[in-house]
Amino acid sequence: MKAVTVPVFLRMFYPSLLWKMPEGNMQLFITFDDGPHPEVTPAVLDILAHYQAKSTFFCVGDNVRRYPEVYQSIINQGHLTGNHSFEHVNGWKTPLNEYYENVNLCRKYIDSVWFRPPYGRITPKQIQALKKEYTIVMWSVLSLDFDPETSPEQCVDYVLNHATDGAIIVFHDSTKAAEKVLFALPKVLEHYSSKGYTFSRLDYEAPK
Repeated sequence: MKAVTVPVFLRMFYPSLLWKMPEGNMQLFITFDDGPHPEVTPAVLDILAHYQAKSTFFCVGDNVRRYPEVYQSIINQGHLTGNHSFEHVNGWKTPLNEYYENVNLCRKYIDSVWFRPPYGRITPKQIQALKKEYTIVMWSVLSLDFDPETSPEQCVDYVLNHATDGAIIVFHDSTKAAEKVLFALPKVLEHYSSKGYTFSRLDYEAPK
């Protein structure tokens, strides 16, 4: 059984991490990891624009360095960006100081208080070091578009079967995920749009 969602006990064990947004606003929060990518990211942006959807892109600092114009297009189209470390480092395999320095190196390219740990792997000490400066974002639903054993159709099913109001959904704008995300994303947006949902950045504030 593939881990599409996060067990409740794990979310309770790490309450300082953001797993889900508030319910009651018919909102979904679609996020993208690992970009910007010179071909995939513009294609994703076109799909989002078609559905008037806003999203959050957790970008790798080195990719922003390589493709600054693609990164700027994310911002110009009204999306939020977040820090995904400079070199997509695995927190479980990286000493605290090295991990912290890599995240802060990314900050030179991405001015954001939003951070998502690559692979979702982060240690308690790393959380303690970063939570003073960042909102650390995890997820409610993984599309598994990065998984070579997952089909494009399965990516759609994973999201449609698990995403509910306030869900934080993960896709990837990367070479590995390209075929699946470009297939699944419009179907997900179409499905939830037809049900009255809208798609927002993580810094969305509901009207009072």
